[in-house]
Amino acid sequence: MSEERGGSPRPVGGLVEELLRARGLLDGVQRASTIDDWAERVGPQIARIATPVGFDRGILFVEVRSSAWLMELEMQERRILERLNLGRGRAGFKKIVFRLAQGG
Repeated sequence: MSEERGGSPRPVGGLVEELLRARGLLDGVQRASTIDDWAERVGPQIARIATPVGFDRGILFVEVRSSAWLMELEMQERRILERLNLGRGRAGFKKIVFRLAQGG
């Protein structure tokens, strides 16, 4: 807990969120949590063959193990985006770029 001057104690989490928002970093931090949530949001079958590897300006980059799965996931992009963005508000992704993993 942190205490403001002349105020009551405030949770540190709220202060961190305010700082990130003020610096324009909050959306990026929330998008980064997608990597941790990936398997839960897309399901075990997709999680076994596709791995998020980064993001930039609202675009999520995902490596896929085979070209057949790459084509399948490209057709499912809208549905996957809906699942990833559920409850994320402004911090959602606008596009997914699927690419074949090295050695795939």
